[in-house]
Amino acid sequence: MRPENYQAVPLGDSNEYEIFIGPNHPGIEGNYALKLILDGDTVVKGTTDAGYLHRGFEKLMEGRLWIQNLAIVPRICVPDPAPMEVSYSLAVEEIMGIDAPIRAQWIRVLQLELSRIAAHLFTFGGHAATTGMYTPMYWGVADRDLVLDLFEDFTGGRVYSIYNIPGGVRRELPEGFLEKLSHLLDYLESRQNDYDNLLFTNQIFVQRAKGVGVLSKEDALEYGVTGPNLRACGLAFDVRRDDPYLIYDQLEFDIPTQQKGDAWSRILVRRDELFQSIHILRQVIAKLPSIKGPIRTAIPNPLSWNVPAGEAYARVESSKGELAYYVVSDGGDKPYRVHVRGPSSMHAVQTLEFLAKGARIEDVAQIMFSLDACPPEVDR
Repeated sequence: MRPENYQAVPLGDSNEYEIFIGPNHPGIEGNYALKLILDGDTVVKGTTDAGYLHRGFEKLMEGRLWIQNLAIVPRICVPDPAPMEVSYSLAVEEIMGIDAPIRAQWIRVLQLELSRIAAHLFTFGGHAATTGMYTPMYWGVADRDLVLDLFEDFTGGRVYSIYNIPGGVRRELPEGFLEKLSHLLDYLESRQNDYDNLLFTNQIFVQRAKGVGVLSKEDALEYGVTGPNLRACGLAFDVRRDDPYLIYDQLEFDIPTQQKGDAWSRILVRRDELFQSIHILRQVIAKLPSIKGPIRTAIPNPLSWNVPAGEAYARVESSKGELAYYVVSDGGDKPYRVHVRGPSSMHAVQTLEFLAKGARIEDVAQIMFSLDACPPEVDR
């Protein structure tokens, strides 16, 4: 249905016309919309139209107890919620002057890398579907569900775990969990050739994705691009390696890169990252049984918990890019200010608008999915 203020174009002798894609169009990444000015099949200008999803998280968090906000933060990026929990907890811990126990830090890394795998599987399917390939979408969603089964097993929640708290994690891993995780990793590794043949080297997909939405190194830095989208331009920056947190400095992993900066390069980086996450999880499985001790540091009663006055900026590497929480406390039982520095704000607004200009209409949805943004993070 057209909005009430819709004005038909062309006007006069112009060949340009305006269309909306979203917020419920299947080629849009979630509840999000784009307003396109087109000349024939070519985009003259693309303008993002956000605000259809969860809004005002940052302001809501100022009115809730420190512990209550842990139920809010995962919803800022539904496909990859674990980094939200961890980043918020790290910021609060820094203000409090405490660290999570070593065992809790290893468990957090386990959760983060599982979340990265689930998010990338989801993106593989979504990106493929924008080019008319639906089997990879079914595969990606089905394999992601196997990861969600493990989340339900050790956190109690399939999507929103609400597992991290300032000071550590809520509960210990259940008996036999590491064996289940190892079996899942074996299965995902066995699927590598299937995904390669069906998607990553499939000439239908390659021809549609190669050379589309090209982003240069200079433009990537200008627009604040981070994560896989930056690494697809040849810049090997990863917060896990370049500004280590938790126990990432004790792990061995590579930083996958590509050079072309196009839609195909972006999905190839994510493909390689998934298998790097498996490599990281193998190391966690080998090491975690020998890491003894508590899983959380004692904190005051959460219902009457006043965090000392101060501020902190804690950043992590999410599947979407660099994610950070800036948290300010005035010494009360609620945050004075919370600000989320999320990668999707850069990728889904200014970068998407930049790449949409000059693209063909059939490639717009693909460009959006190749940037892999979280719409609720824009609406936060």
